Amino acid sequence: MASEHLSKQYDNDLETLRSGVLQMGGLVEAQIRGAIEAFSTGNQAAMEQVIANEPGVNGHEVKIDIDCSHIIAKRQPAAGDLRLIMAISKTVTDLERIGDEAEKIARMSKQIHERGRVELQHFANIRHAADIALSMLRQALDAFARLDAAAAAGVIREDRAIDTEFRSILRQLITFMMEDPRTISTALEIVWIAKAIERIGDHAKNIAEYVIYIVKGTDVRHTKLEQVEREALG
Repeated sequence: MASEHLSKQYDNDLETLRSGVLQMGGLVEAQIRGAIEAFSTGNQAAMEQVIANEPGVNGHEVKIDIDCSHIIAKRQPAAGDLRLIMAISKTVTDLERIGDEAEKIARMSKQIHERGRVELQHFANIRHAADIALSMLRQALDAFARLDAAAAAGVIREDRAIDTEFRSILRQLITFMMEDPRTISTALEIVWIAKAIERIGDHAKNIAEYVIYIVKGTDVRHTKLEQVEREALG
């Protein structure tokens, strides 16, 4: 994929696709940061901004998918180029779903803070889980930009950490609800936020798997981590 094609325009079209993915990824990262900041601070303007930005994320997905279809119809790509285009189409779907999760966090945060004061120091590990998810997404996008299969395998390995964080948050919230039943509504909404963060990690993992597919030509979905690492590093 590093080699140039006879048509310079073809190279430009592929580069435009790649750049579009990274631009969409940057927007989605900003959405997550904004949503978590809104949860942590109760900043209503931040919540509304995340919600308002969601159609823009969707617009990126639609445009990139249309561009992929045009390239397939016009260029009839093969081998590595076809893998790249297929992986890009799947990647933008995952990015759009990450955007949905960010919007969900903003909406849940709005409900929580409208209900009244929340002792958010009890939920500091929500922020820690979000930091892991953001790091996974950033690393997955960087692996995509550099077509680095080894870095992508590292993202997949990190998915275990976010799953562990989610289970810890769930145990904490169950304890919190048992100690004070008045907190049940808020705690359940925070469970939804924690689940959204876990899903963001899942989508980042998916993107990393697509990178390995682009580079190695192997579909590593539903594959044990050890086998994924052997494939990525081999």
